[in-house]
Amino acid sequence: MSRHRALRAKVKRGIAKWPVLIVVLVVLLGLSWLALSWAGGVLDKRSQALAQNCSEGDSVLRISVTPSVAEAVRDVAHAYSATRPVVYDHCIAIEVISADSSAVLEGLTTAWDEQKLGKRPHAWLPDSTLWANRLSALNAKLVGSAPKSVGTSPVLLAAPEAAAPVLKDFRWSDMPEVTDWNKYGQSWGRFSVAMPDPATNTASALAIQAALAGGKGPVTAESLGSDAAKSSLSKLAATVPPEVPPTTRDALRRLGDSATVNAAGFSATPVSEVDLFKHNTGKEAPSKPLVGVLPAGPAPVADFPYVALGGSEVGEAEVRAAQAFRDFMTEPSQQAILARGGLRVESTQDRPSPSPGVSWSPVTENLVAADATTTQQLSSAWASADRGGQVVTVLADVSTSMKPRLDKVKAALRGQVDRSVSGSFGLWEFARDLDGSKPHKQLVATGPVSEKRDALRRSIDALKTADGSQLYTALAACYETAHDGFVAGRVNRVVVITDGTSDGGIDLAALKAQLHGTDLPVSFIAIGGEVDQAALTDIAQTTGGSVSVVENVDGVEAALGQVLSTNA
Repeated sequence: MSRHRALRAKVKRGIAKWPVLIVVLVVLLGLSWLALSWAGGVLDKRSQALAQNCSEGDSVLRISVTPSVAEAVRDVAHAYSATRPVVYDHCIAIEVISADSSAVLEGLTTAWDEQKLGKRPHAWLPDSTLWANRLSALNAKLVGSAPKSVGTSPVLLAAPEAAAPVLKDFRWSDMPEVTDWNKYGQSWGRFSVAMPDPATNTASALAIQAALAGGKGPVTAESLGSDAAKSSLSKLAATVPPEVPPTTRDALRRLGDSATVNAAGFSATPVSEVDLFKHNTGKEAPSKPLVGVLPAGPAPVADFPYVALGGSEVGEAEVRAAQAFRDFMTEPSQQAILARGGLRVESTQDRPSPSPGVSWSPVTENLVAADATTTQQLSSAWASADRGGQVVTVLADVSTSMKPRLDKVKAALRGQVDRSVSGSFGLWEFARDLDGSKPHKQLVATGPVSEKRDALRRSIDALKTADGSQLYTALAACYETAHDGFVAGRVNRVVVITDGTSDGGIDLAALKAQLHGTDLPVSFIAIGGEVDQAALTDIAQTTGGSVSVVENVDGVEAALGQVLSTNA
């Protein structure tokens, strides 16, 4: 036994090697991770430093904003600038320009006036999608991305303080029917709503839509062509006072300056809630604030869409910056800034205070807005009803290239004739040798649409294509006839629908020599990319008209509605 103990005593117990190796490996991995993290942090800091160096220089993102929210958007822009935004190695600065939506639309689609509007914008924030739709109808390529609402504002009826309580049960659908304050037990005489031109005043356009909706809406192309809708439009146009202020702001000013109800020559006017708030609290606030009445029933709502613009004037850095700023504006903290400026946003119920004349009444149901094409049709239908309507002569291209497009052009023309409440309409066609050797033919002489409707329908349905075009010769003849039949006191215009260039006959200089100034504007609806846009723009500017560029024939109906919606 002593021998066994001696053997055991000679055995030495050591530490196993594999646990040591594991510990060493873990330590090495940890040190490697720390080294990589440190190196990554250094690289991140270096890349951030390089980005903040703005190696591509500074870039200004210009945004044209409707005046009622321009101040609030500037505050958001200041908050954005504080984040030191960098896009594509450009340091981004935001420039907010306050401009009426009608002026921006005109500038974007004709010639941009820098003295009046500042430099051409990269993004646009009008007060309603109506404007984005109009821009798309005139030139879809100028809309860079789908509009996104940054806030809303219901349309109210602005009235003098004494009249507002009386209108507590007023509905938009009452506008065509109510013509006297006796309806409300008052002896103030005629009840009339001033409706500044809906082609340039959003509140008017939305109020007319609400008056025709017959409930929650929407107004459709079918309902707009009904006898009931045309009757309502006629009645509504008849209730409009003789001298309507050109803008909603002018209408508010006249109402605010009036000591008594109806002293302004009208009883009330539509206005967006935020515009009324700005009017009552701004530098020119009236001594007695006007009061905003939220009519009963579904409310028409201005949706303040942010529109990133497209076109050759907008670079890639501006495109990305416009998108980044749009997303920034919809963050809760920035939405709170817009709410303090008078917009309604989903993330807060806070309202500006004080807000004289504006009670911020809850909106229980929004009016469902008409689609883009119907909106344009509604504007042109109103133009046909207001003050006897317009005198319109259409010159349609029936050259061979129009063959695959002609059916939709015919549908657009037929719809316009069917929806016209009043006014005058005439139809010409042009191609080579249509009337003997003449490259044009008068199908229906311009006259009252109520008398010519059947003849116009038949002629539109009978349109068919022929060879050649000779646009300038045809336009000269059509224009001269329209000028000879000019109706004083009404808007007279010639509208040309074409998809090509003039291929013979007189040249552009000879045509322009036969034009008589701006009393008879010539407007073009140009389909596709084969037209000579520069020449058409030259003719339009010479006569005070416009050029609508649609990529395909599907846009003709909306473009026709837009052209005929303007009262100038």
